[in-house]
Amino acid sequence: MQKKLYFPFIGQRILKTTVAVFLCLVFYYLRGYRGETMSAEAAITAIICMQPYVHDTREYALNRISGTLIGAAWGFLFLLIVPRFPSVTGIPLYALMGLGILISLYSAVAVRKPDTSSLAAIVFICVVIAYPDVEHPLDQAFRRVLDVLVGTGIAIAVNVFRLPRIKRRDQLFFVRTKDLVPDQLAQIPSAILFRLNYLYNDGARICMISEHAPAFFISQMNSLHLSVPMIVMDGAGIYDPTENMYLATFNLAPSSSQWLMSQLSNMGISYFIYTVNKNMNYIYHHGTMSPEEQVVFQRMKRSPYRQYLEGDAFDPRDIVYIKIVAKEEKAQRIFRGMQDSLPRNGLRAVLRPQAGLERGSSVYFYADQATVPRAENQLMQLMRRQEPRLQAKEVFHPKGFRTEHDAIHLMHMLSNRYEPSYLWVWMRRIAGKEGRR
Repeated sequence: MQKKLYFPFIGQRILKTTVAVFLCLVFYYLRGYRGETMSAEAAITAIICMQPYVHDTREYALNRISGTLIGAAWGFLFLLIVPRFPSVTGIPLYALMGLGILISLYSAVAVRKPDTSSLAAIVFICVVIAYPDVEHPLDQAFRRVLDVLVGTGIAIAVNVFRLPRIKRRDQLFFVRTKDLVPDQLAQIPSAILFRLNYLYNDGARICMISEHAPAFFISQMNSLHLSVPMIVMDGAGIYDPTENMYLATFNLAPSSSQWLMSQLSNMGISYFIYTVNKNMNYIYHHGTMSPEEQVVFQRMKRSPYRQYLEGDAFDPRDIVYIKIVAKEEKAQRIFRGMQDSLPRNGLRAVLRPQAGLERGSSVYFYADQATVPRAENQLMQLMRRQEPRLQAKEVFHPKGFRTEHDAIHLMHMLSNRYEPSYLWVWMRRIAGKEGRR
């Protein structure tokens, strides 16, 4: 089958990069540069430094300047010293240039700027490559530094410039907490919390989606001023932190939970039972607690937001999910072994790494209807009773969380979707990707 041609929408980074390169060329044109004399270094620098977000552009600019100064300094010294030895030509000359590359790379690493090492080497070779046809070494090095400063300055100026913007308070943005932190035990960085609080206080409607119970979220984001209910337990509940209550839970059917507990007991597997009763989480344990469960239990019971109980004194109708904690290999065997029988019993299973447990995993059993999409639809129905025009928008990082940088990127993405420029909205309307309001 022949694939259809794909014409992606022209993004802001493409437009800003184009404008930055144009301004670099105009700058040198006004200075009298033409044709072969036109500098490409400034335009190349602007292309490299133009990142999706201002924070990254500044970081790239600083790295670019650092690498340029290192490479230019060694290139200048090379042009001062080598002419004193006119007999050095041919292969020995290029061997010295190679030595200069080594020194430039090493210098960048020595000053703890390893990301700039390749750039330092590039600038060095650009400065010395024309030797012996270099009459003014200082001018040669200075021009390279100036080109980089012009390119970085223009890139930052273009990226910082903000067009008039529109605030979308009629949209509900869904954000996954797993895109902000590596696991449920980690603290969300203060910079992320600050940005989220700014958006909440400005009127943005942001629904946080957590794979875990509200207790994890509260401990991760206890300084967050939430103004919108959140989706918790991987879609099994909708929790309103402002009222400290569940707006909805999608519990296991009693027949499903009884079948599952019977199966686990027959296999000699112990498990935790998570229930919600009168807006409180009660966690029961069944069976003999394994060493892996002890590790998790000792850590979790310290939280004032959880109530751990022994025995079976609970209403089967209150069970939200059942959880198994085990070594990774055992958890995978349980997960794979029960896959075929779960759907016909109204269940679904999720396998996740268990934070705080070396080579440990957990298997979660939910009702097959307890999913994030269903919870999103339920929350939208609840909120549209007061705001019929409310629209849903998901904001997620395509590659998930890897470093704090990814969380910062997600916040920039969220900010841009909540507060896009009028020009951006107009262009998307022309492209047919956004309807008129």
